[in-house]
Amino acid sequence: MFPPSTLARFEREIAKYPPEQKQSAVMACLAIVQQEQGWVSAESEQGIAEVLGMPPIAVHEVTTFYNMYNQRPTGRYKLNVCTNLPCQLRDGEQALRHLCHRLGIEEGGTTADGRFTVQKSECLGACADAPVMLVNDRQMCSYMSNERLDALLDLLASQPAGAAGADHA
Repeated sequence: MFPPSTLARFEREIAKYPPEQKQSAVMACLAIVQQEQGWVSAESEQGIAEVLGMPPIAVHEVTTFYNMYNQRPTGRYKLNVCTNLPCQLRDGEQALRHLCHRLGIEEGGTTADGRFTVQKSECLGACADAPVMLVNDRQMCSYMSNERLDALLDLLASQPAGAAGADHA
């Protein structure tokens, strides 16, 4: 199911653990699939389960627990907005609404051009910087006022397709 290059990457991660604990590489294997494919399909979960010798449901539980794993294709830029209580108290929900309104999509949706996906996020661990968001699971953005959100959207929209660091994380 996976090309040899992907299986070799899996093996490098699996080798970091004792043989009887190779299931511990599940998160790394999911991250590899997401890097290569942009999201983690049910078929990919099944393949990872086979490689690691674990039940497919156990891989699915990891995929669904962490919002860093995309369970469907997303836009080029995935914007996770924290809406937990500290961020809510400092306009996290308002930031989410602003992004959705500006992009013309519902929460969890992707723009028609495939450029942006906006979704809620659990705590990102930067409560003092609220409201916060995470771009492509890698870049934390703090104090996201409407003006800063608009500036970020403008910057991201101006990036040429395939720009370095712009693709799925």
